[in-house]
Amino acid sequence: MRTRLLLSALAAVVATWAFSLGASAAAPATDGPSASAKIFRPVGAPQRLAVAANSAANLNYNGGHVLTSPGILLIFWGPTWSSGFSSGGFTNVQAENYISSFAGGVGGSSWLNSTTQYCQGVATGTQFCPAGAQHPVNAAGQLKGTWIDTTSIPAHPSDSQVRAAARRGAAHFGYNANALYMVLTSHGHSIRGFGTQFCAYHDNTTFNGLPLAYANDPYAPDAGRSCGLNFVNGSNNSFGNGFFDGYSITTGHEYAEAISDALPSQRLAWVDSQGAENGDKCAWGRGPGPQSASTNISLGGRSFAVQSLWSNLANGGAGGCVISS
Repeated sequence: MRTRLLLSALAAVVATWAFSLGASAAAPATDGPSASAKIFRPVGAPQRLAVAANSAANLNYNGGHVLTSPGILLIFWGPTWSSGFSSGGFTNVQAENYISSFAGGVGGSSWLNSTTQYCQGVATGTQFCPAGAQHPVNAAGQLKGTWIDTTSIPAHPSDSQVRAAARRGAAHFGYNANALYMVLTSHGHSIRGFGTQFCAYHDNTTFNGLPLAYANDPYAPDAGRSCGLNFVNGSNNSFGNGFFDGYSITTGHEYAEAISDALPSQRLAWVDSQGAENGDKCAWGRGPGPQSASTNISLGGRSFAVQSLWSNLANGGAGGCVISS
């Protein structure tokens, strides 16, 4: 009897230990983006492109939020954004100037116009917004501020640490329900999986109990060609065209997606039947239409590499990828 009791107790301990191991193995990784984050995958990786014909490939409204008066706030996280770094012959100052110039000029551009067709507060399943709906505007001056956050940054920050950086940004700039708080981690400091599983992503967190749209935009040149190095421009110039191609592509991708699907973890707004957003469907020039290829656009007298964006209105309502609308 005593032996059976001891064996039963031992079995219970082993079962508990095995269950614990199984639960740990099944638990999601805590340092990467959440399962509901909208991930921009590297060159060559599947982007969950819709393959259905005509309007079935369009984005559908799912009840979530858009940024009706969109703005972008750039949070350069890491002490070396201030003390200095060099990468591929370019400095932190050149990288910051390149991406700040892009964000400063994108508002009011014809490239961003396609985001204004999407709206909120309409029936779920809507593909074309009725007159009078709440649409994003495409005004000039959408860059609302830049800030170097010199808080110490680990070699591989977690998503929770990126969220904390976004909240620090909200504390610094002030809370804006219509803004994307974009965290740009410094050279050599990115979440695990960067360059192999994703190039950037956007999601939402909270700030003082209010929803906060944020993006994780690592230093794209660190991932080389998998995240767009020289993707549009085969050689580099002194401004950084070529070397920073992927940087403006990822930044623009996440901003355009946040405008049309601001709080994906709270509730999706505009996605297709496979969950792809307006940037996913045209990522790395693989979407349909004559304007699908990534290319340079001019903003403020400078050239920047961008990808095309999905428009439900293109091709007479059949939808397609557009650079300008």
